[in-house]
Amino acid sequence: MARDNPKPTAEAKPKLLSGGNPQIPKGDGDAPVQAYIAAMPEWKHDVGRRLDALIVRTVPNVRKAVRWNSPFYGIEGQGWFLTFHCFTKYLKVAFLNGASLEPPPPIASKDPNTRYLHIHQDEPIDEAQLAEWLRQASRLPGERMF
Repeated sequence: MARDNPKPTAEAKPKLLSGGNPQIPKGDGDAPVQAYIAAMPEWKHDVGRRLDALIVRTVPNVRKAVRWNSPFYGIEGQGWFLTFHCFTKYLKVAFLNGASLEPPPPIASKDPNTRYLHIHQDEPIDEAQLAEWLRQASRLPGERMF
């Protein structure tokens, strides 16, 4: 008996972890980062797209990966300099060498080298300042690449 062609199944959406952070498998390159951004909920999706585009424009030789359910950005041979992560009420941008930036990003971390920028819904993003931090951070030694 001939079988009818089955209907194509839609790809499963990534699971959202606590705070709405997408659960994306570890991977290197742009594809896993774009999968993470596509799965970011609500307004965070647009912010993630803008942030990724700004990083690529500002640091054209940037390397990308997803580690620990977060996108990471780095320079080959220098290490990771930035990551971001979804929380319920904001997007946390982590400059892994942020204490060395001038001026340092506004929020301190338990790690003395790391500084954060929290992006909330409907708050303007100072893209000029963010780009300057990206330029500085990409020139500094970062966290070891895994």
